[in-house]
Amino acid sequence: MMKELQQILDTMEPGEALAALTPQLKKILAHLDEETAVGFVTGLMNGPDGDKVSSMVNL
Repeated sequence: MMKELQQILDTMEPGEALAALTPQLKKILAHLDEETAVGFVTGLMNGPDGDKVSSMVNL
C-alpha cells in the first residue's frame, strides 16, 4: 500500500501532492495527543538540515 501511495505521489507536483495529503493528515493529527502531533509537525520542519524551527523563532 505504501509503495503504491509513493508511486502516485511521485507523479504529482509537490504542491498538488501536499494539497492531496493535507485533509488526510488533518484527520490523523486530530486523533493524536498534542505532544505527538507537535512532535510530528516539528519533525517535518526540522528535516535533515538541522533545527529550522529554532532559527525561525529568531526572525
